[in-house]
Amino acid sequence: MKVSEIFTAPNQLTLLRMVFVPFIVIELVDGRYLRALLLFVIAGFSDGLDGLLARQLHQQTLLGQYLDPIADKLLLSTLFLVLSILRKIPWKFTVLVFSRDISILAASAVLFAIAGLRNFRPSIFGKANTFSQIAAVFFVMLSAVASARWILISRIVFLRATFAFTIVSALHYVFLVQNRLKSHVHALPAQPAAGAQSL
Repeated sequence: MKVSEIFTAPNQLTLLRMVFVPFIVIELVDGRYLRALLLFVIAGFSDGLDGLLARQLHQQTLLGQYLDPIADKLLLSTLFLVLSILRKIPWKFTVLVFSRDISILAASAVLFAIAGLRNFRPSIFGKANTFSQIAAVFFVMLSAVASARWILISRIVFLRATFAFTIVSALHYVFLVQNRLKSHVHALPAQPAAGAQSL
């Protein structure tokens, strides 16, 4: 990994998204939900833009592969936690989201340490889970600004979708880990029997 990777446009946008997090939290704590929502939308826009720039400018880097999901998790997990503290999101959703993310992080660290396994690309269920979380946070904050019926319904729908996809994506991750471990074990060279002597 080169230091110069930090200064590519996509990675700079990803770092900027991380900088937005404390400012969104400040606006939420002060009860300025509209400002918090606008900052969240800008952060979400930067998320799509950094991926587009990485492809268009051919600046897809190893740092970006790790930094982008970290920025997403930092933003979403922080907002779930803060919105639960503010009693806008029931705690069961936040506890489930944190439990999944911490479990996956711990499992990835262990697998890398004992078997050198890494580069678990996000599955379709993981992407669906991320989208559900983004939509849930968006409609939770929007419901604090406006109380139209369709907003309240969307809030409930995406919170329930987050609950479902969090469980499904976690189970799918376990399945992927098992397959990767089996492939890794089968790829290992056979060990000679103890005491075997070569002629």
